[in-house]
Amino acid sequence: MIKEFSGKATENKILARSPEDALFEEVRKVDFNRLDTQGHVYLDYTGGGLYAQAQLDRHHALLKKEVFGNPHSSNPTSQGATVLVDKARQKVLDYFNAKDYYCIFTSNASGALKIVGECYPFEQDGQLLLFSDNHNSVNGIREYCKNGGAPFEYIPIHFEDLRVDRIALEKALDAYPDKKNKLLAFPAQSNVSGVKHDLEWIRKAKEKGWDVLLDAAAYVPTNPLDLSQIEPDFVSISFYKIFGYPTGLGCLLLRKTAFQKLHKPWFAGGTVSLASVRSADFFLQDNHERFEDGTVNYLGIPAVKIGIDYIESIGIGRIHDKVMRLTRLLVEGLKKIRHTNGGPVVRIFGPREFADRGSNIILNLFDPDGNVIPFESVEAEANKRKISLRSGCFCNPGIDEINNCITTEELAQYFSSRDRGDYYDMIHALGKMRGAIRISIGYPTNHADLDAFLAFIRTYVDHRLEPGEGC
Repeated sequence: MIKEFSGKATENKILARSPEDALFEEVRKVDFNRLDTQGHVYLDYTGGGLYAQAQLDRHHALLKKEVFGNPHSSNPTSQGATVLVDKARQKVLDYFNAKDYYCIFTSNASGALKIVGECYPFEQDGQLLLFSDNHNSVNGIREYCKNGGAPFEYIPIHFEDLRVDRIALEKALDAYPDKKNKLLAFPAQSNVSGVKHDLEWIRKAKEKGWDVLLDAAAYVPTNPLDLSQIEPDFVSISFYKIFGYPTGLGCLLLRKTAFQKLHKPWFAGGTVSLASVRSADFFLQDNHERFEDGTVNYLGIPAVKIGIDYIESIGIGRIHDKVMRLTRLLVEGLKKIRHTNGGPVVRIFGPREFADRGSNIILNLFDPDGNVIPFESVEAEANKRKISLRSGCFCNPGIDEINNCITTEELAQYFSSRDRGDYYDMIHALGKMRGAIRISIGYPTNHADLDAFLAFIRTYVDHRLEPGEGC
């Protein structure tokens, strides 16, 4: 623990030697020493952040000391839980400078996105516009749109840098001037390529009559987000992505001016101010409670405030600068690894420059003849060294389809020819690779982690595929 999460925690004496490196060395030694004692190299922070020991200590001490009951009552234990939930809710709003928003606690970011999909009035002259670089939890909103009888459109991304086609997006934003309910959905940062999409699109879209859903799950772990400045209507957040613990908690930040736009199609315990059986009528709550079905995770939610306190004790600005320094070092190190014939061992997809990109990197390994080395075999070898990376499609089919040059015609033929399948079946059917390897850096990452990963990649210098190993 860095003292008591006091904002002054980063000013201790160890900083005199090297203010930034010394701080993070102390963080690693005190709150993440289990990584070193167990020999783990953790490079999957976009998949899930790691929790600090201090977070656990503080939360568990709270649970051991106090008695808490279901918040939906006025008894003493219920009120104790209510106070802590309210403090956590306010902490979230303060952290994102979201005074004009409701904080709706959900089971995860996908739960937050489901609220928007389920409740947005697509059936009332609706239109959905999505970036091709979206997580499947955003892509799934198109099913609500289809069920409401409304069309949807995807904006393509460029193969070269995996950034959105700005001309196509401008054209699409202008294409539906008479539509009543228009929703633009995109990620602040790609969960695969690390591309940071321009948040100025929020203002441009709103000026043209669009509501905007911002998926911030991959963005906020290493970047500040000030909602008083960009003002999207809906923002999805996953807390374990930011500070590891607790899992099973996220939130929807709902701009108050968009509150009445969402039409909840049912009610549940806690969402109504009054309901009747004999008259079959009900009144929904007029605040965040309208969308918090049943009992909230009142024992876990206090840990959200503790997690934010911990991040603030380090500083999100420091975290951003640190992870981007290491990301640059890692990319530069990977580019230097080559086969004896001069061919690259690693191909990194997406932006070649470091402006407007995050700390997750998507890549594949190649043999000296230019054949891709299957990501499954790379991950299996990494596992032997206790290196945690992630491979596959990362619930983002748009990025994977463009990286592997899979055409619309090929996809249409594949899906029309079968009732079920998976990406292994698609690899066999199309004769094209699916998936890649993702490396993502977090604030506990240190230089030793990068060295270990680079040493692992060097083992593939002049490595040739075994018969039958490739696609």
